[in-house]
Amino acid sequence: MLKFFARYKTFAIVFFILSAIIVYIIYTLKVPEEKLPIYQPDMVNAELVDSTVQYVRKYHKIADFKLVNQNGDTITEDFYKDKIYIADFFFTTCLTICPIMTDHMVKIQEKIKDDEEVLLLSHTVFPVADSVPVLKKYAIEKGVIDEKWNLVTGNKKEIYDLARKSYLATKSTGDGGPYDMIHTENFILVDKNRQIRGFYDGTDPEAIESLMHDLKVLKAEDR
Repeated sequence: MLKFFARYKTFAIVFFILSAIIVYIIYTLKVPEEKLPIYQPDMVNAELVDSTVQYVRKYHKIADFKLVNQNGDTITEDFYKDKIYIADFFFTTCLTICPIMTDHMVKIQEKIKDDEEVLLLSHTVFPVADSVPVLKKYAIEKGVIDEKWNLVTGNKKEIYDLARKSYLATKSTGDGGPYDMIHTENFILVDKNRQIRGFYDGTDPEAIESLMHDLKVLKAEDR
């Protein structure tokens, strides 16, 4: 019996390796590669989309912007060139959903702090109060890493237009005027081409897990 196994040992090893390769090939053929959708305005709940872009079906991208971060630095779309990023909208004095959202952003920051491909961007929806010093104090309190995460303020209408017309993240009624106020729990995943690839409830831990999964999927698309 030992002589039999010794004689066919090489054959058995080769057969095992070939079998493993064949099983792997069959598995990869049966399991399609996961890919995230590219969200267009007409794919999103109409209540969250400004009427000027509501029927756009292709080529939607985040518009150019010029805002100021917690350090007083001007932040434009160039800061995020060739980067994946996660965006949200908040204000520092919010006592309801914003603290939960910020805590989740802090956890995301911890997970991506060594990942050069991924950044964060939080827009204040109350720029009249959230000045640069206020944002800086908030950033220090929350442990924001400046190189990874911009908390930005600026022209209210520009920020509100970004929320409604670019990020498709909040109720569309409003003009960005003095009495306009938006409040959204949405986190938005944006790819390197400034396209929206996912929406997530920033107050829901399970949604954050989904976001982190989708981030891996998105990164794999670029490989």
